[in-house]
Amino acid sequence: MWREWGQHALNIFNALTIAYFFAGNCIYTVLMAVSLVSAFLHHRRRPYQGLHELRDLSLAPPLTVIIPAYNEEDSILETVRSALRADYPDLRVLVVDDGSSDATLERLRNEFALSEINLIYRRLLATSPVKAFFKSAEFPNLIVLSKEHGGKADALNVGINFCRTPYFCTLDADCLIEPDALLRLVKPMRGPSKNIVVSGGTIRIRNGCKVVYGRVEEVQLPSSWVERLQVVEYLRGFLLGRAGWDLTQGTLIVSGALAVFRRAEVIEAGGFSNATVSEDMEIIVRLRCLAEERKHPLRMIFTMDTICWTQCPSTLAMLARQRRRWQLGLCQTLWLNSEMLFNWKYGVAGMLSFPFHLYVEALGAGVELIGYLVVPLAFAIHLALSAFYIPLVILSLIYASFLSVGAVLIEELTYRRYPNRRDLYTLLGWALVENFGFRQIVLYFRFQGFLRFLSGFHQWEKVAHSADSLT
Repeated sequence: MWREWGQHALNIFNALTIAYFFAGNCIYTVLMAVSLVSAFLHHRRRPYQGLHELRDLSLAPPLTVIIPAYNEEDSILETVRSALRADYPDLRVLVVDDGSSDATLERLRNEFALSEINLIYRRLLATSPVKAFFKSAEFPNLIVLSKEHGGKADALNVGINFCRTPYFCTLDADCLIEPDALLRLVKPMRGPSKNIVVSGGTIRIRNGCKVVYGRVEEVQLPSSWVERLQVVEYLRGFLLGRAGWDLTQGTLIVSGALAVFRRAEVIEAGGFSNATVSEDMEIIVRLRCLAEERKHPLRMIFTMDTICWTQCPSTLAMLARQRRRWQLGLCQTLWLNSEMLFNWKYGVAGMLSFPFHLYVEALGAGVELIGYLVVPLAFAIHLALSAFYIPLVILSLIYASFLSVGAVLIEELTYRRYPNRRDLYTLLGWALVENFGFRQIVLYFRFQGFLRFLSGFHQWEKVAHSADSLT
């Protein structure tokens, strides 16, 4: 009897696994086709985008870059330099030190000649107390706030409270932006479509690159296999995933590492939330809920050619921390906003994007991992696998490698941030093998994040970067 029940259960799970691979690869295929068209059209229009008009004719609205920082003594100076050197006419840079226990605040004070001052602070959003304000004698548009530790979302809300501009940009404390990145993010928000409230950019890996005074001067691949495979992941995730969802208006995720928000709508939505460990995704989903409540459409867009360079984990231990947190935050956000699932009121986001992120990205971590494990288990207890199961799984992994190669080729045919031909061939090689080994390692980390969600775990795992990855 148990063998009969076991065989039925195995058949059902085999069908779920095959559906998972089929759904994931089919949707990514559509996203790749859409992204390819978008990339070429955007690349051809790029010389005529008129960024100089936005800058020279004072059409760019005042903008505040908010940099939340907690124990970022090794990277904060380069990030602030990068923001201060941005090509933007009316820019303020606001660093929020979230009660760091290292030398983050001390280094900022020494590097930028900060002196403590008294400023007016209004708490439109509830936050932890602010302890001190500092202003730079050398850079009049730089302000540093020191507050009690409350988490990244809390630090961002402090920045929003202090911000006096209609738009603000979130920038992670380990990131560098290209000179025209802010202009490119803001430009579509000042166009004919007045309902754009969020504009997100592309995130690239800076590990291995040559950085001079807050700017990436020479793009190079990192040396370790862990970092190089993440380069492929980021290319696929942004050039295929984010770009495709943007064109279908199904965006659910905008990276908080670099994104511009319209301040009024974020405040109306209640600011960033500590209810999840992925405050950037959660605020996007909540803004969509706000739009439905107001019966007024709000758009969240992705700009492919806006580049932010971030540090990725250089060891498997740090990668595990990052991916567990991402998966935990994804599950928390989907759970808190489950009313969007298959809800036609939310359009593509509710009918396609939300179900995709739920089944393929959230539940898929468990489905795929267990799908691998049932193969030896079935042989061990003498249960029959479908004749198509193993071949279909292998073909799905091979096809996923094809999608990764497609992302690398889109990068080469359009933006070419890796001009060295050897780097291109190296990336193509890693794209071919990424799904055989590395994918399963990351899958295990994601599954751990899913289990933490089920257990009610709610803790931010900070990723520490090695000294080598900072160069």
